[in-house]
Amino acid sequence: MWTTTVLLLLLPHALSSTDKGQTRFNQSEIVHQDFSDAPVKGQKPLGGVKGQDTCSIPCDITVKLLRDEKHSICGQLQQSLLAFGRSTRKLIRDVMEEQQRALDVLGSQVTELMTKVQTLSFEVQRSNTELYSVKPVQSHGRDCSDIKDNLMSVVPKIPSGIYILHPENTDSSFEVFCEMDYMGGGWTVIQRRTDGLTDFKRPWADYVDGFGNLAGEHWLGLKKVFHIVNQKDTRFQLHIALVSHDDVTSYASYDDFQLDTEIQFFSIHLGRYAGSAGDAFRGYDQEQNQDTAPFSASDVDNDGCKPFCSISNRTVESCSAQHNHTGWWFNQCGLANLNGCSEDAEQNRGQRTHILWDTWTQNGIPHSIKSVTMKIRRIATNN
Repeated sequence: MWTTTVLLLLLPHALSSTDKGQTRFNQSEIVHQDFSDAPVKGQKPLGGVKGQDTCSIPCDITVKLLRDEKHSICGQLQQSLLAFGRSTRKLIRDVMEEQQRALDVLGSQVTELMTKVQTLSFEVQRSNTELYSVKPVQSHGRDCSDIKDNLMSVVPKIPSGIYILHPENTDSSFEVFCEMDYMGGGWTVIQRRTDGLTDFKRPWADYVDGFGNLAGEHWLGLKKVFHIVNQKDTRFQLHIALVSHDDVTSYASYDDFQLDTEIQFFSIHLGRYAGSAGDAFRGYDQEQNQDTAPFSASDVDNDGCKPFCSISNRTVESCSAQHNHTGWWFNQCGLANLNGCSEDAEQNRGQRTHILWDTWTQNGIPHSIKSVTMKIRRIATNN
């Protein structure tokens, strides 16, 4: 019986702890004794079935057994919890490392994809430019007038198109659009407005370097124009061709056109006026005179409104801001801005485009201008 075996293992310890006056039992007798025949006095027999032999264990031994068993279970549980905690932390760490590796791989793939997209976009842009732009004619000259003079002896009819210029006393070559069939040809186009597809709301740097499509709307760039018109022993005419929304044409011409250096903000200098559109550059009085004015843009203000100008009973602090952040030779704003554009091209379609040449009027009202071209041509060489 399980009870007898437990008692045999525990009795030596229990008997050794009894008082000196306690009766000593013969161990051999206990081995052969059936505990079910001699229950301990004062204890209730284990089990509860009437008429069945029972065995009882002393209370202090039972308590000790339960306590030892509890401590053993608690120790095992504590060890299990510690092991579970370690394994859980390791699992979480492994998962986080795996996620980080996956994120690194994904980030690398995204970077590679963005590089491919940018490369593809550049290729598409270049293809579109090659497809829709006029190919440059590989002929060099100091300006379009010089190119015309050089080609007249070898080509019966010189076509308009994109040519390569290399003005003297400069280290740079650049492309321009040459008009070879307008009023005798030899014109270098420095600005063209036709369809509203090019945004002229630009900062100073863009107006210095140029922008747009040479075969369509564009601004050649103040630095390039400066190199052309400031060649030695040359003088250039400025011609402005205007077309209204009702297809009326007009022009303004100046027999001398010069620009100062960038340090002087490319101030404009104009000679005598001729034409049918009126001299809007000089206006009707000195306050409107834009001749000798430095160039201004949204981020470089040279318009003379310090601290502000009063125009038509309105206070204006910046002419560029007043003209929708475009660049021009403003002087207290003035009557001309061929780079002007409206806030919303769609909303103002069919109305005034804000390309201004306000001395060109009909019944006292300035024309609504649809397109304009500014071009220059060499007119004299002083020896």
